[in-house]
Amino acid sequence: MTKAASTASVDRSALVDFACALADAARGVTLPAAEAGLLCEDKNAGGVFDPVTEADRAAEQAMRTLIEAHHPDHGISGEELPARPARGPFVWSLDPIDGTRAFICGMPGWTTLIALLEHGEPVIGLIDAPRLGERYVGAAGVARMLGPGGERPLVAAACTTLAEARLSTTDPHLFRNAEAEGFERLRRSVRVTRYGYDAYAYARLAAGTIDLVAESGLSPHDLNALVPVVRGAGGVIGNWRGGADLSEGQVLAAATQELFEQAVRALSRG
Repeated sequence: MTKAASTASVDRSALVDFACALADAARGVTLPAAEAGLLCEDKNAGGVFDPVTEADRAAEQAMRTLIEAHHPDHGISGEELPARPARGPFVWSLDPIDGTRAFICGMPGWTTLIALLEHGEPVIGLIDAPRLGERYVGAAGVARMLGPGGERPLVAAACTTLAEARLSTTDPHLFRNAEAEGFERLRRSVRVTRYGYDAYAYARLAAGTIDLVAESGLSPHDLNALVPVVRGAGGVIGNWRGGADLSEGQVLAAATQELFEQAVRALSRG
């Protein structure tokens, strides 16, 4: 059976709705936990602080339970729990709390990241910001936001020059050596830089209020959901060398192709 034949009968809109149901299930765990202020553990003891809470694990389990019940052939690759192999082309990528540092500090910008991969490629992406009541969804080449004001399409900004750009990264101190030098060149080239937003920065790029995001060291769970959202809004997402391969965890997202190419030159010049 060919790939086209094996997936031809899949209801894609139903899968988008199901991704939203997964986000609702995660909210049912994470929002009460955020209010309670849970303690965290360090997954990387002795290295760079990498926090995890019981809410991470419980939210992922809530989503896994739904997938196992409704899509038993789908694989599951989660940030906190062991992977479940697929019996077909589809795998769910789950990051129950992206931005755990923000979560444990009571800041509202943490998100839940959900992606559906088909033959290894993300075809549905969802960035959910529970404390803000915002949900960003990308699929089939379009993106939309569901929030307190209702639903609206997402369209990236028209910025084409670094001098006019609004840049974001989670933490510039996470960069080392050549990456740190490249990011500093980029930072000096743009109009304004904001820190600490994790995946929410990509959501805001899709919404048109951020123009550039540059990061490195991302895992597949960190980035799979971002791709359909950014591209669905008309943005560009690739690596610091200008290619599309994100397997090394180095990510550059831009509102326009012109801006992406200028950012690649700034990051790589040396």
